[in-house]
Amino acid sequence: MADENSEGSVPPSLRLLLVLEELAEAGVPVTPTEVNQKLGLPKPTIHRLFSTLESEGFIQREIDGRGYSPGQRLRKMSTGILSSLRIRTARVAILNELAERIGETCNIAIPDRDAMVYLDRVETKWPLRIQLPIGSRVPFYCTASGKMYLSTLDRRHLKNYAGSAILEGRTQKTITDPEALVAETKAVKDRGYATDNGEFMEEMIAIAVPISDSNKRLVSTLSFHAPEQRLSLDAAVKHVDKLTEAAARLSNLLTGE
Repeated sequence: MADENSEGSVPPSLRLLLVLEELAEAGVPVTPTEVNQKLGLPKPTIHRLFSTLESEGFIQREIDGRGYSPGQRLRKMSTGILSSLRIRTARVAILNELAERIGETCNIAIPDRDAMVYLDRVETKWPLRIQLPIGSRVPFYCTASGKMYLSTLDRRHLKNYAGSAILEGRTQKTITDPEALVAETKAVKDRGYATDNGEFMEEMIAIAVPISDSNKRLVSTLSFHAPEQRLSLDAAVKHVDKLTEAAARLSNLLTGE
């Protein structure tokens, strides 16, 4: 690849886009050297491109000082793409159908640094409902969507998160022990769905499954939540197949399949 993409063969107007493309394809923090193994640009050029993207807020340096991940502007841009009218119309139609089948509020959320952010939701028709409007940010460690996301992290990143995050006891059921959170997250990965058994809000249960891209990486989550007095967690788990089916359809919207 390096032989094909010399400095002269990659148009200057494409270089920044190609760097972002490689960063998105990797799905994990990457270094300029790792990206340049694909692009084959001169070393000063690749470092200059990374410096430009960092200074403009499209990428940000990781805590190790070497790797880079998407920055606020790139995350905002990707959210805008996901929210484009044509895709959103189809997405909301799937959410509406799912909410009708389950009878509870259904949500799509995306990870954003230290929290899950609600991108879309369809409210239940029941008068008793839990208010978490679009744009709400909820913690990773005590929500179904957040634990679903944590289950996709490699073990090193997961342990670093569990050991450094402030695991505030939102309710008496919130997992506040780092080792217990790691164990719970492993269980989520093994079974393919995550639960919230009154851990974020008293007497609220939730179930979440992943929405994946063409490389089977989590892009967002699909979930529903309900008051415990209306739906027990055991009863909610019986809807996992419906969630998984809808998540597959939502994944197809992203991949164009």
